[in-house]
Amino acid sequence: MDCGTSLVKYILFIFNTIVSVIGILGIVYGVLILKSIGTIEVNGQVGFPPQALMPIVLISVGSIVVFISFLGCCGAIRESVCMTMSYAVFLLILLILQLTLVVLLFTNKDKFDSAMGDVIDKAWESDQGRGGVFDAIQKSLHCCGRDSAADYLTSGQTLPASCCDGSCLNPLNIYGGCRGKFVETMSVSTDKAKYVAIGLIGVELIGFIFACCLANNVRNYKRRNAY
Repeated sequence: MDCGTSLVKYILFIFNTIVSVIGILGIVYGVLILKSIGTIEVNGQVGFPPQALMPIVLISVGSIVVFISFLGCCGAIRESVCMTMSYAVFLLILLILQLTLVVLLFTNKDKFDSAMGDVIDKAWESDQGRGGVFDAIQKSLHCCGRDSAADYLTSGQTLPASCCDGSCLNPLNIYGGCRGKFVETMSVSTDKAKYVAIGLIGVELIGFIFACCLANNVRNYKRRNAY
């Protein structure tokens, strides 16, 4: 094996080790966010609230990145053309999917915000805070009503305890509307996710180039030594 190929091999191994660590840190961060959000209980069934979507996506992407990086490390150490090219293909697919998602998030922000608002609208229409899904969302997000506490008052309902930080008799204790709070929360999360994804795309592109170089060098080396 020539010096250039060996250098690419070790660079790719070190590169994937670093990426694996980043992926693991992403998983840990997602788990911590998920833990801070907590779960909600509706009719005896426990689940995650809507704002848990982003940390779940982060954990999923982190797991995929760790798997692909592990494949890249194995391919580099074993000098396997098959494993290295499989790694490159998986990396390319992940890169394309991330790039597509980032472009969609940048170009369809209004549609995304509207879709997040629809989540709250549907939850409100399902039970209007009568101890079901919406009440659980209010407890999780610290919000009140679809747009404000007025949604309860105009329909002749009293404010549930989940609407207030303490006694609901004090107007200062009443939370703001859930729709605006949820859209804002998801918008901030997606903004962070977009820039993290852009960084990952750059890193993955470098890994893809090194993997292709290594696979090509190993293939040529084996071909030369076959004669």
